[in-house]
Order: sequence, then structure tokens, then C-alpha cells
Amino acid sequence: MTPLLYRLYHFSSAIQYKLKKRLTINGFVVLIFLLFSTALGLDSNQSMTYQIFSLLLAIVIVSIVASLLFRYRFNATRSLPKFATVGVKLKYRIVIHNKSHKTQTNLKIFENFADPRPTLKEFLETPEPGKKQRNSVDQRLGSYRWLWLIDRQQCGKIKPIDLPPLLANSKTEVIGEIMPTHRGIMRLVSMTIAKPDPLGLFNGCKTIALPQSLLILPKLYNVPRIQLPGFRKYQSGGVTLASSVGDSEEFRSLREYRPGDSLRKIHWKSWAKIGKPIVKEEQDEFFVRHALILDTFQDFKYSQVLEEAISIAASLACEVQTQESLLDLMFVGHEAHCFTFGRGISHTDRMLEILASVGACRDQDFASLIPVVMERISLLSGCICIFISWDDQRKKLVNYLKTMKINILILLVIDQEDNFDKLAIESIQDDLVSLHILKSGKIAEGLMKI
Repeated sequence: MTPLLYRLYHFSSAIQYKLKKRLTINGFVVLIFLLFSTALGLDSNQSMTYQIFSLLLAIVIVSIVASLLFRYRFNATRSLPKFATVGVKLKYRIVIHNKSHKTQTNLKIFENFADPRPTLKEFLETPEPGKKQRNSVDQRLGSYRWLWLIDRQQCGKIKPIDLPPLLANSKTEVIGEIMPTHRGIMRLVSMTIAKPDPLGLFNGCKTIALPQSLLILPKLYNVPRIQLPGFRKYQSGGVTLASSVGDSEEFRSLREYRPGDSLRKIHWKSWAKIGKPIVKEEQDEFFVRHALILDTFQDFKYSQVLEEAISIAASLACEVQTQESLLDLMFVGHEAHCFTFGRGISHTDRMLEILASVGACRDQDFASLIPVVMERISLLSGCICIFISWDDQRKKLVNYLKTMKINILILLVIDQEDNFDKLAIESIQDDLVSLHILKSGKIAEGLMKI
């Protein structure tokens, strides 16, 4: 039954998408009356309703034909920024070029997304989002899930834009608005300029191919300044090694050459200026370095808990980047990843780009993340763990970090209705470990209590 429902939703979504652009509100009302008159006027001997049906049908046919005669020439350009952020309204610029010799009025612009309909596999494997829908008719039919998946694929909403009069052979600039709703890549393929027919029932449409994409970054929360206990540690090779490029110390000053100094440390410009050998004096670098461990391990492709965890990671990483420390972002997608940020190595935008594309890891278990942490453990001053569940593997990692005397901040993100042994989880806390449980839907309030 579900594949049949999928085909029904797939077909009906295509029809609805086309009617949304083609049909005006007045046209929708006329079609409703036409359907009623069709049902009531089947027996022309018993009712005169068929005459209303004939009149409405004639009006609809005339409107459709008139809308098909819309043949005016337009061109358009769209100026999108590189990024947008979930929950933050974005304004962008559109320039419409009216190439006809007549002023055009009563026009409207529709932005067209790439096909957002999910595949049959996605529709079958995605759980019903939200607890309230899981015991309802929507859960059995999958209608709510279908609409949610379409919204998830589109990554945002764009309202139609009413255009001012377009003067003949001129360009007009308008401002559009995008409301990002989900992280990921928003793909726009074209825009449609619509004009209602003289009766105002159907729109004539001119579609302009205009492919463009926009990266939607994770939602960001306000977080307090987090100070993990821990000492500055020696980083072999300094910041340069921390970024995994080369192996050098940090420059401190210039001095005269001494026997035994390496020729690689000679400062040639100073030698040429002064006339005697000058070398660069360098020092080893000691600074604070934290790991940000993001738990992405779950059975489903999408979940609200994972989305909240990614938003928390983005928010904390932005906060750390304002401090004089390094941050190693560690997670597992198709493979294990570790990215280093801070102290001029990489910028916040790059970190947010990475988090915008993070997906759930469904084919590996949490143990695959542990080797990534072990590689950097001797360099770490502290560790922030963002977990979306709690089990023996996660507990094992925390206990190992404790044996290495590393301070740990654990943020456990759970669904509001999840049942778990709170006392058993909180027993992990001691002088090295601080635990905070954050409930989905109340993340902002929970973060401010850290």
C-alpha cells in the first residue's frame, strides 16, 4: 500500500506545484463552483444547474486560452550571497529586463526549486518526524512525512514577489526574501514570471532558466563563554603543524649568526642589508587546544536530535574561535574526519560549511570515532562531547579521556519524551567531567545554564 501512496503523493505534488503558479484565487473559486455544478447538473431534466455549469465551463476555457497567449519577452538575473543561516531571513536582489515594447503590469515572480520530492527509499525509511504524529492517521498514511521531506529538501521557503510596472525595454530591480528552514544546499533552477488573463482566473507563465545554489548553514544559538579547565600544552611544530602543513616553530626575533646555527634559519634579507649573517630565532609554541566531538551515529537519515546537535556544535565552535585556542572538530560521516580551527588556521565560515553538510552515520558504530580522538589526545587540553545517545561505547571514551586527565564537557541532546536512567548517566560526573542534558525544543534555555 505504501508504494501506491508514494506514487499518489508524487503525482499529486506535481499537479499542485503547477496549479500553484497557474491558478489564481479567483480561478480556484470558479473551479470549485464548476465541480459543484457538474455534480448537481447531471440530470438536466430535474435541474437547471447544467446551465451554470455550461457558463462556468465556457469562462474557464476562455481564461485558459487567454493565459496561453502570454508571449512577452523577459530576462532576469538573481544575486544570491554565498551563505544563509537557518532561521535568519535573507534578502537578495533580482533584476528583471522587459525586452518588449510595452509596459507590463500585474506581474508576479515565482522561484522554482530543483525537484524536492523524496525517493521511494527515503519515503519508506524516514521515520515520522515528531512524537505527536506517530500515533495518528498521518503516521499511517505518511502525508505529514511527505510534506516534511519536501520542506527538508528545499531547505527554505520563498514567497512569490509582486512586481511593479515594468517599463518597455528597461530593467527593474526588486528584492526577494528567503526564509531558510533546514541546513544544506538550496538549489534553484529557474524563475517564472506570471501574468493573469483578462478574467483573472489563470496565469500565463514565462519561465527563465536560472540555476543557482545557496548553502544554508546550521542554526546558531547564543551560548555563554565556556572556559574548560586545562593547561596549555606544547604543540610540536607550533600552529603550522596544528594545521597539518609542514613542521616549523614560531618566529620570535632576529639575532647574529652563531657557529652551529642551521643554514635554513638564515634571514637572507637582513644579511644583505647589514652585511653579516643574521638568523631567525624561534620558539616552541604552547597553547590551549580543545576537541569538539560530534556524535552523528543513528539509524535514520534525519532526526531533530541530530539537527540540534549540529547546531550546538556550530554555536560552540563559533564561540571558541573568538578565543585564543585551537579547536579540533571530530565526527564520522562516510569516513572519520578531523578539522582544526582557530588562531588564524581556518575561519568560522569554513567550519560552518563543513557542519552544513554533515549527515547521519548509519553504517558504522561509535567505536569508529575513537581512533580519531586517540591520535590527538596528547595535544588536548580539554574536550567537548556532543552526544545524541548514551551507551557503553560513549561511556568507554569518556572514561579513557578521564584516565588521560583531560577535562570533559558532555552535552547530551535528547528528545523531550525520551526515557532514560538520568541517575546512571549523571554518575559519570566528577572533578574532570561536567554533564548537561539538553532537551530538543529547549536547547537555547539549556545552553544558557552551562
